[in-house]
Amino acid sequence: MARTTSSGVVAECAQNELTSAEAAAEHIVAGCLTDGPVGAVGLEIEAHCYDLTDPARRPGWDELSAAIAELPPLPGGSAVTVEPGGAVELSGPPMPDPVRAITAMTSDRAALRASFARAGLGLMLLGADPLRPAGRVNPGARYRAMEQFFQASHTEEAGAAMMTSTASVQVNIEAGPRRGWADRVRLAHALGPTMVAVAANSPVLGGAFTGWRSTRQRVWSQLDAARCGPILGDSGDDPASDWARYALRAPVMLVHRPDPAPVTDWVPFADWADGRVLLGGRRPTTADLDYHLTTLFPPVRPRGFLEVRYLDSVPDTVWPAVVFTLTTLLDDPAAADIAAEATEWVDTAWDRAARIGLADRHLHEAAVRCVGAAAERAPAALEESMRALVRSVEQGRCPADDFADRVERRGIAGAVTELAQGEM
Repeated sequence: MARTTSSGVVAECAQNELTSAEAAAEHIVAGCLTDGPVGAVGLEIEAHCYDLTDPARRPGWDELSAAIAELPPLPGGSAVTVEPGGAVELSGPPMPDPVRAITAMTSDRAALRASFARAGLGLMLLGADPLRPAGRVNPGARYRAMEQFFQASHTEEAGAAMMTSTASVQVNIEAGPRRGWADRVRLAHALGPTMVAVAANSPVLGGAFTGWRSTRQRVWSQLDAARCGPILGDSGDDPASDWARYALRAPVMLVHRPDPAPVTDWVPFADWADGRVLLGGRRPTTADLDYHLTTLFPPVRPRGFLEVRYLDSVPDTVWPAVVFTLTTLLDDPAAADIAAEATEWVDTAWDRAARIGLADRHLHEAAVRCVGAAAERAPAALEESMRALVRSVEQGRCPADDFADRVERRGIAGAVTELAQGEM
């Protein structure tokens, strides 16, 4: 137990102080991937929250807090949090396999929707807010400091959109056995463009069509690649070392003083660790390094497990199939071989996938093979969702196309209201 005297705190900080970038790299490598079997899956799903009587209004912090306070215990055990712009996130506990993770999240989604509807609030699964301008409602010190950081780094518009106008389905999977880490992390990245195209669901942002199927992915690409780009080096043979190099080169965003404060100069963490720059008048500790890692947002982030972050939030009809497809292509050895071959020519086509999705012939071919391989392995419980996804992919359509059609019929506000009310 840490002592509470000032001298004790100083001693503790000195004990945990990083003396070099090399020491920081060793700390990262030691904890970023955990050797073990594959299979367990955790899910996080973000949904934009709307006032059902006035979809152009962004519900405030007190309103959202009151709605969450009225929630009954969720049957699947998900935690409920609020994103900076008021999107509501369900974070499910790890489950032994994807089907149980999907079943638990489905039940929690239903309970959350019903409870919020009683409060006059609707939840919509879409990769970007199509109607409202960016705006922060979560008063947390971290988000306030991030906002200041983006303003200082001249990425204010993209930073605000990322924090307050985007939503995703995040899939957390085990790192797997150590001997397979390189292939597994490479495949998680290689699948990215194909799965971005399959799950693209954000053609409208802030009241206008953007010309992109996944505007969410476009927004992330406008931020600093040193913080948001893929982590793999040239070979990808040592993903733990790749992650360490990436993290140490990335500029420090926030420093605790004791609340998070933005770092407005470009200071790679390595420079802080080596003492070339002192932030807050001191060198970093391991706690500073661990916090720095939470401010890095690559499409695949090692956290002991692998955090796959590149999927748009997609409708309830297909997200179970999207989740099952991704986990199957990574966890089933035969399906993984199919996925590696199918994505070979599109494994870096991130922008093309976000812009035109499955209208690209090569991405379409890869998606048909990948989704087909997953569908062959899907259990009966997911048959309906998988059938819908297979049909959509074979037709070269993604959820963004369905939303765009709805907007053409009903207008943006009408489409938002329909979806927030749960209309399919």
